[in-house]
Amino acid sequence: MSVPALSMALMAAAMVFAFGAPFVLLFHYKKRGAQVLPFFIGCAVFVVFALILEALVHNIVLKGLPVGEKIMGNTLLYALYGGLMAGLFEETGRFLAFKTVLKSRLDNDRNALMYGAGHGGIECILMLGFAYASNLIMSVMINAGLADKLTAGLSGDMLAEIEAVFGTLTGTPPTTYLLAVVERCAALVTHISLSVLVWFAAKKPGKGWLFPLAILLHAILDGLTVILAARLPVVAVEGCLVVIAAVLAGIACIVWKRNAEV
Repeated sequence: MSVPALSMALMAAAMVFAFGAPFVLLFHYKKRGAQVLPFFIGCAVFVVFALILEALVHNIVLKGLPVGEKIMGNTLLYALYGGLMAGLFEETGRFLAFKTVLKSRLDNDRNALMYGAGHGGIECILMLGFAYASNLIMSVMINAGLADKLTAGLSGDMLAEIEAVFGTLTGTPPTTYLLAVVERCAALVTHISLSVLVWFAAKKPGKGWLFPLAILLHAILDGLTVILAARLPVVAVEGCLVVIAAVLAGIACIVWKRNAEV
């Protein structure tokens, strides 16, 4: 049992992308006149609203309520629920950030792009960067014949879980790791695009409708991802995500051209 060298190389490349892309965007937007603070506010909002508050609601609804079992047992219900929760929490987080801590910085519309880079960037680091760093360490240990060190003292479900990870690492086609980069690129574009919509909803009188639109678009994206993943090969799913991200970017460009003061 070993992890192919190409898989490890692509895994390492994806990890470098995950940690590097957010800061490339940070320096790019800073060079174009955006301020740095919105980037880190975006990071904080994602952690608080998506990883803490949304996760808390999921824990209550999906694990603590009788309806949770029905939701998790039905792909369509789970897609509707998950998409709506993601849209509500993340877009509300954006809106509140723009109306409070970033209120004094609304005069610089490029800060919307910087915020989106932070919001999507920290997700990229946490969801892809750290995961692939862990997988790469495991892969090195597997190839060095040290897999038993990772399973020492484990039994039952924990042992089965880590053995399943071993099987995934040794059996996953190398190109899958490139698809993860494609997915994160689409996600970054999506977060920046949605940030533009919510930015002008918070800033411009009469543009408040952009906030529920962002919630709806986010919910549709996440819900479709769940449905497509259950029915299509991963390559097709990633292709659909790229198309959706491009559509969202197009909408954001229209909103930007009509409202930005740069």
